[in-house]
Amino acid sequence: MELLQHIATGFAQAATTTNLLYALAGCLLGTLVGVLPGLGPVATVAMLLPATYALDPIPGLIMMAGIYYGAQYGGSTTAILIKLPGESSSLVTTLDGYAMTRQGKAGTALALAALGSFFAGCVGTFILAAFSPQLAKVAFHFGAPEYFSLMCLGLIGAIALSSGDVVKALAMTVLGLLLGMIGSDVTSGETRFTFGFLELEDGLEFAIVAMAWFGFGEIIWNLTQSDPSQHDTPQNVSRLRISWRDMKVALPAIFRGSAIGTLFGVLPGGGAVLASFASYTVEKKLGPKPGEPAFGEGNLRGLAGPESANNAGAQTNFIPMLTLGIPSGPVMALMIAALSVHDIQAGPQILTRNADLFWALVASMWIGNLMLLVLNYPLIGIWIRLLAIPYKWLFPAIVLFCTIGVYCISNSSFSILLLAFFILFGYAAKRLQFEGAPLMLGLILGANMEEYLRRSLTLSGGDWTVFLYRPLSATLLSLCGAMLLLMSLSSVKVKRRQVFADAEA
Repeated sequence: MELLQHIATGFAQAATTTNLLYALAGCLLGTLVGVLPGLGPVATVAMLLPATYALDPIPGLIMMAGIYYGAQYGGSTTAILIKLPGESSSLVTTLDGYAMTRQGKAGTALALAALGSFFAGCVGTFILAAFSPQLAKVAFHFGAPEYFSLMCLGLIGAIALSSGDVVKALAMTVLGLLLGMIGSDVTSGETRFTFGFLELEDGLEFAIVAMAWFGFGEIIWNLTQSDPSQHDTPQNVSRLRISWRDMKVALPAIFRGSAIGTLFGVLPGGGAVLASFASYTVEKKLGPKPGEPAFGEGNLRGLAGPESANNAGAQTNFIPMLTLGIPSGPVMALMIAALSVHDIQAGPQILTRNADLFWALVASMWIGNLMLLVLNYPLIGIWIRLLAIPYKWLFPAIVLFCTIGVYCISNSSFSILLLAFFILFGYAAKRLQFEGAPLMLGLILGANMEEYLRRSLTLSGGDWTVFLYRPLSATLLSLCGAMLLLMSLSSVKVKRRQVFADAEA
């Protein structure tokens, strides 16, 4: 009954005119960036992060969340129609979705993706509502050593699940931790790594690094690639309709995909992406049933399972971010940055100090998923036309918007110079196949990890074994060691390379 009361309170908050408008704006913008190849939720949330300075916390977070799960929804459109996923978690959707388009079943594929996404999104949101308070209660028993060990586990998990070289991911994580130490030391007041710049004494602005890497960096990278808009787009997509017979075939895969996505969504480092691949692997292991097409040739389950998995994962990604303060990916790190703008700390106390924000966000996800289902049926024709816009026509407006946003953060030209530096750095790192997600996670967790490490050593009188004789902390560190050991095994390395090679194929 208590859960129902909280949900009812959340709906009362989320259903106000202002919050509904921001939820609608987030869903539409998220679908748009999901549909347009070359953009994505990370770049868009990074570009809009300065806007949260002028918004109240609830509408700001509702809009950003709508962008995130709206992009998961919109990414399937290009994956199905032109075999070009608008979002990385829609990679698997191209395998059977595009095959259905070539067979003249684009309307059926889009309808199935929409229904699977809606169901999985609702399931993921329910899991978020039901289990986040319980996890937050457990987190109240965490001390400084447990939080430090948990953050170590989050960073190791992000390294393990990064698609690039493990050593490169580790290097980027360490660099992110070092960047997080820039500024004045909280204890002594001494400045560190500022190189004499007074503007860095308050620390490195997360929004600038995120916008440089995921905003400008992605724009420059995409301009060097082939223009996605040059792909042929189908103009004769019929009405989005799916027969009951097809729905019966796809329904078990939707259930399985929703369950898999829910589990993978809480993992650090791209849970939604891995969830879609895991779901597709499960469906392939079950094999095609009599009368079904082979996988990769328009199999309904090969489309429904992964689409459900990545949308369920997108919702449950919020669980560790909200209840533990541990981001499971770069978007969640940006969400934490948006909360910190309003002096709201993500973690177990958010359910006591900012319960209205938490339950309004949960309720807005149900509303947002319904908006996506209702709106995108009539808007599919518009999304198809947008696919014909050359990317080179879009990037000047994006660059202008980003630059103004960065300048507005501190009203200082130094921010623009800092942005330019990280743009060059981000592009060079991208060329050398270094990923940005581990760096972002290290940057957002660096200050907190240092604080919890110092607090732990202060309370223990400088005894480093404090992390080992506390059972929960020792367990978390043991998991870190086990993950590092697994990553060093040759068989795991081969399997890992194979999985991510399939993702890039």
